[in-house]
Amino acid sequence: MQYSIPAAHPWWSRLLSRMPRTEDRPVRGRHLRALDTPYDDEPPPTLTELYRARRLDMVRLALFLVDDLPTAEDVVQDAFAAVCRTYGTSLDGLQDPGAYLRTAVVNAARSVLRRRRTSRAYTQPHQGYGPPVDEGLLLAEEHRQVLDALAQLTQRQREVLVLRYWSELSEAQIAQTLGLARGTVKSTASRALDILEKKLGAGR
Repeated sequence: MQYSIPAAHPWWSRLLSRMPRTEDRPVRGRHLRALDTPYDDEPPPTLTELYRARRLDMVRLALFLVDDLPTAEDVVQDAFAAVCRTYGTSLDGLQDPGAYLRTAVVNAARSVLRRRRTSRAYTQPHQGYGPPVDEGLLLAEEHRQVLDALAQLTQRQREVLVLRYWSELSEAQIAQTLGLARGTVKSTASRALDILEKKLGAGR
């Protein structure tokens, strides 16, 4: 059976797409390129430049995966540390820093979720911590019900939908990021969409 990820966005995916994003910030007289755009004709950004331009977007991505803002910030820090350990601060030899960083964030989020399951010490999110200065940029109240519904999906389902409808990746890019076959991405997305639409309603 063939599945395809719907092109038309349901109401909840439009909520995700309206979440504010950071602009590519100019550094050294140039702009960082869009994610998944290799630097074939010039050196890639340094780790500092990548951090300044992509950190908030990566925190938002991690937030959708772990549903806990302080943990999401830790996940992104761990991902940048992993990039630094592998490629150093100059990122020499890294052709597509944005794609590599996104994969590192997904992997770090998976590690957090594994530790939660192992320790069985998971507490409900967004309780007992003071909001950071930039929380208003990261999470609007209208997204809460979407995050709650996403949290009830399996880890793979949540990853596929977040990468498709918030990061706006193609099936091929999702497959590369998650290490899956494209057919698995399609079937996972189709099942996850059915579950999410039942939880959230067909529309608003």
